[in-house]
Amino acid sequence: MKRHIPNLITLLNVFCGCIAVVFAVLNQLEFAALFVFLGIFFDFFDGLAARLLKVQSDLGVQLDSLADMITSGVVPGIVMFQLLGMSETGGWNAGGFMEAGSAAGNISMVFRPLPLLGFVITMASAYRLAKFNIDENQVSSFIGLPTPANTLLILSLPLILFHNGSDILSGIILNQWFLIALTFLSAYLLNSKIELFALKFKNWGFKDNALRYIFIVLSLVLLVTLEYLAIPFIIAFYIIASVVVKLGGNK
Repeated sequence: MKRHIPNLITLLNVFCGCIAVVFAVLNQLEFAALFVFLGIFFDFFDGLAARLLKVQSDLGVQLDSLADMITSGVVPGIVMFQLLGMSETGGWNAGGFMEAGSAAGNISMVFRPLPLLGFVITMASAYRLAKFNIDENQVSSFIGLPTPANTLLILSLPLILFHNGSDILSGIILNQWFLIALTFLSAYLLNSKIELFALKFKNWGFKDNALRYIFIVLSLVLLVTLEYLAIPFIIAFYIIASVVVKLGGNK
């Protein structure tokens, strides 16, 4: 029975991802974010459970990536779709990429392709997850931004709008060019050659895990002080710190 426990936790990630997809499609982005966070929680603990129970398997690896494809691949693509739609017409409930219009008394449908650009994130996530499954060099570190981290970055945008919103922030987040640039930056980071440290502790000693402890403490401080606005800063620090440590180790 114990060899199925990690897979059951992974399936809970799938379940949360499916619910998040429904809420994202309905433009209920706060609820979508809630279930994504819950799914990422299960994503972290399925691997931990497999290691503690010593029941790692190829099936678990494949299942984990399939779960991530939903929670950290499909959902952020839909969220970016919605944000791009908001920047044009107000989001899914206001027409999405198909908007009703009229000309000379005739009702017509106006096709708006821009929101579909959000699914570049989904395609980039799929490519990254496929590469990850056949890459044996990403055991103690990651090459490219992990899909859960990228998802947190994308999901932070509507949360910032709802909870940390100001006219300046709203103007930036709902700017089409900002969203387009972030979409392509996200796709690049997912499949870049940047080596990033993993939050995997082989022991609890500070010397061997100094960067991880500093990252966790700083992340908690930022979350307490800045709330959801902290997430982009945490992701940026994660990337910059990894690059600096890598460059320092190569000297």
